[in-house]
Amino acid sequence: MLLSIRSLGFYFLLFLLFAVTGCAPKFEKSASVAGESYGTPKSSHAVHRATMRPYTVAGKRYYPTIVNVGSRFRGIASWYGPDFHGRKTSNGEYYDMYAMTAAHKTLPMNTMVRVKNLRNGKEVVVRINDRGPFVKNRIIDLSYAAARKIGMIAQGTAPVEIEVLGFDKTIASLESSVRGVELKDFAVQIGAFRRMEGAKITKERYATVEGRYRAVIKTFTVDSKPLYRVWLVGFRSEEEARDFIARGEFPGAFVVINE
Repeated sequence: MLLSIRSLGFYFLLFLLFAVTGCAPKFEKSASVAGESYGTPKSSHAVHRATMRPYTVAGKRYYPTIVNVGSRFRGIASWYGPDFHGRKTSNGEYYDMYAMTAAHKTLPMNTMVRVKNLRNGKEVVVRINDRGPFVKNRIIDLSYAAARKIGMIAQGTAPVEIEVLGFDKTIASLESSVRGVELKDFAVQIGAFRRMEGAKITKERYATVEGRYRAVIKTFTVDSKPLYRVWLVGFRSEEEARDFIARGEFPGAFVVINE
């Protein structure tokens, strides 16, 4: 069964840790992994062939997570600008706030998407080249230029619809051989700390969950300071990860790709 926090003493310990070390703010621009570069983005042809078969966890049957050209998603968009201009993105590029790019938690790097502002109907096409926003209930983090084009700079956020147009920097045509990709290696963020001590305690507490998920610490840089995120890894589909979150053991948890 899923591990539960039953000890009042542990609650008190966590409270002290959060008070002393500080948990991550609830709103946060996307950030690059400190000291890591993902180099040249890999091809969807090589990485995302649909090879995973259906599998069963706790009596429920799961299927591979496939994203197709034409797939649509709705959620809240945010944007990031001057504070990140010139910094490395998660795929090794340098962020250009004037380019039409965006950060997404799970879509493959170089996925092309159309983003429509549902408040005013304005649209923009962007390329995914970064990870984020690392905030629950945010679906995409747009560059400054992209956000300005759809009229959401002043508000900071906007309800949007995202449509997948293609992969590997191209917009798919009817003749395209890559009209869908399989997403793998999902993770669930269960905590974020400014000090490593808090992250280590959480990692040790949830070293192994249900005998199939394990905790890892990922180091990011936010506001020029390290931020230590604790992820549970081992989820083989997005639905499996979302079912885990729905149990409510980790308020504020959200799905990411474990890269």
